[in-house]
Amino acid sequence: MLKNKKIVLVFGLVIFISLPIFSNSNKEKASETSDKVTTFTAFFADPNSSWNGMQDDVGKFLTEKTGVTLNVEMAVGDPAQKINLIAASGVYPDLISPKGDNGALIESGALIDLTDLIDKHAPNIKAVLGDQIKRLRHSYEDQSIYFIPTLDAINQYYYKVGGPFNLQLDVVEKLGYPEIRTLEDYEAAIKAYVEKYPTIDGQKTIGLSLLADDWRIMISTTNPAFFATGAPDDGEFTIDPKTFDAMLHYKRPAEREYFRWLNHMNDIGLLDKESFVQKYDQYLAKIAAGKVLAVIDQDWEIGQAVNSLKSEGKFNRTYGKFPVTLDESYKIPVFQQAGFNGGWGIAITKSCKDPVKAIKFLDYLASEEGQILVNWGIEGKHYNYNEKGERIIPADVLDMKINDNNKFKKETGVGNYLLSLRYGDGNKDSTGNYYTTNYPEQILSDYSDFEKKVLKNYNATFWKDLFPKEDEFPVKPWGAAWNIPIPNDSPITVFQQKEQDIIRQLIPEAIMATPAEFDGIYDKMLAQLEAIDSTKIEKEYTSYVKKRIKLWTE
Repeated sequence: MLKNKKIVLVFGLVIFISLPIFSNSNKEKASETSDKVTTFTAFFADPNSSWNGMQDDVGKFLTEKTGVTLNVEMAVGDPAQKINLIAASGVYPDLISPKGDNGALIESGALIDLTDLIDKHAPNIKAVLGDQIKRLRHSYEDQSIYFIPTLDAINQYYYKVGGPFNLQLDVVEKLGYPEIRTLEDYEAAIKAYVEKYPTIDGQKTIGLSLLADDWRIMISTTNPAFFATGAPDDGEFTIDPKTFDAMLHYKRPAEREYFRWLNHMNDIGLLDKESFVQKYDQYLAKIAAGKVLAVIDQDWEIGQAVNSLKSEGKFNRTYGKFPVTLDESYKIPVFQQAGFNGGWGIAITKSCKDPVKAIKFLDYLASEEGQILVNWGIEGKHYNYNEKGERIIPADVLDMKINDNNKFKKETGVGNYLLSLRYGDGNKDSTGNYYTTNYPEQILSDYSDFEKKVLKNYNATFWKDLFPKEDEFPVKPWGAAWNIPIPNDSPITVFQQKEQDIIRQLIPEAIMATPAEFDGIYDKMLAQLEAIDSTKIEKEYTSYVKKRIKLWTE
């Protein structure tokens, strides 16, 4: 899963002690007028170290254009816990983006049904949505629209490989560009480089490092088992494409072999011994130091560290993407299409001081002008048009964007305001230019010379060239199963908390055990999962998958 899927918890009355105070009383509603700058409070489940309080270039422009500024609080620690505190308080921020932790908000009545607001005040959102509006409905039983999707874009065409099998460019360059197709190949390259270069810049070389800090264990440790065994990431379940039956993915025999390989990597000393105890910032620091040869992770999780490497000119220590699977009988499905998922996004709460102005703000972001602004920045400052009418990024701006992206986002705001519905990569606007900067020519210009050299030696122009293409896989009619809404009172919710407790203890234990102990621990894990009714829950989850397909097709 490319996202936070932690389970929503139910809290007692004691939670009110530490609640945030959001200023949005009914008195304020009456005092607001649309011609004044309105400050909306907001809570985002995703932290963003580049957020600059809308004092960046794009933020200031947005405030001038829309009369809106945002006072944002971002999650520190467990966002599910904070969101439950907010839900129970009855006093909400104006806007909230909870990712997958939305159950308590919906069940407490915190969120506005946006159906009428979209119909009356959001022509741009309606235009972008087209006939996909049914995918915004919450569920088959509750067809309210609670969120403007921000996670998925409309008509997204993926040019970039986001992960998960990353290998330092210096590794393949020094080893003469070996084929990296299977776990055996991946391991052999890591092993050969560690033996040849036991230290990097005076620090001990780390072969492979994993991350298991809270929910991030899914992104780096458990969910890559999907991809390595030819299955798309559907959260904690794998879905049969013919029957739509759900099964806990850990039960797949092929995945046992993937985790056995990680156990083997630990046994031969190539796995970072701190993988299951390190915190996220410690993990990023290791990557940014350039001493980690391989990470099994997604770009959005390691991007900050990789940007640090670029800013220091250590392009050889950045990572290439390879189509690694258990063996050559599998094809890695990173480009299998799920269609437009809707679901996760930004909501307007019942405490919002001016819901109409809020939806108009989000609607502006969905307009052609708004989408160009949030993706490209300000004309004349962050981009220009050449004599052919093509949008281009000036060399100095592009240099900062590539080599010091953290600073670039903080100063310009480009990429910080993807807060509304938008067209995905590959879509062109009315001028014939792409809405986003993720298109072939621009991606190529983002590559360092070292990266281009490596790709050339693999007879490729882009990393995507090494991977199976979209048309080699069927489009999933259920979208991404991990973002199917599950009510708090569903037995699935309770099960998943217990299941995660088991997984987060026994998967690391199995990986760190001796090879002789591995199967016993893995069997113990499967037995514990069955003891909490995993088979019964799989049937329950199957019903939600089938209801989503029905909701989207009727």
